[in-house]
Amino acid sequence: MLHPRHWDALLLERVGRLPATPVDRWLRRLSTTADHGKLWALIGVVLALQPGQPRRAAVRGLGSMAVSSALVNAVVKRVFSRVRPDLAATQGERALRRAPRSSSFPSGHSASAAAFATGVALESPVTGALIAPLALGVGYSRVHVGVHYPGDVLAGMALGCGVALASRHWRTVPTQPIPR
Repeated sequence: MLHPRHWDALLLERVGRLPATPVDRWLRRLSTTADHGKLWALIGVVLALQPGQPRRAAVRGLGSMAVSSALVNAVVKRVFSRVRPDLAATQGERALRRAPRSSSFPSGHSASAAAFATGVALESPVTGALIAPLALGVGYSRVHVGVHYPGDVLAGMALGCGVALASRHWRTVPTQPIPR
């Protein structure tokens, strides 16, 4: 049986061989818009401006994202220290302007995206379902622009979902008034 890194390299190579399309530019923009959680912070602010369920969704999503990002960038990336893919293989229109310098495994962008989307979905399933395709797009964009292997993205998404699901044990908001 082949090692998982073999499949990672094979999938990355196949994505890299996809023909150039106008979508390349949009995926690169999506990837950079998600840098440092900017995309999720913007969506979180929009949700937080509304009372009730959207505000709770924003708080849980942003909190999950913050914990996930700290865990990935301060701990997990340092433990695994995986070298990023060779950017020379990435086509010009796809490639990011500046290559990331951190370790490749796991993808911090994917962890943040999954943590935010899952955290939002825990409070507002409909809003979470609307955000989920965007989160998946961010994860795929990291492979498409050549800065992560698919396994990095899957691991980041799993970690982000796990952090958000663990947030259920944080402060819970009662749905019914507490009787006196």
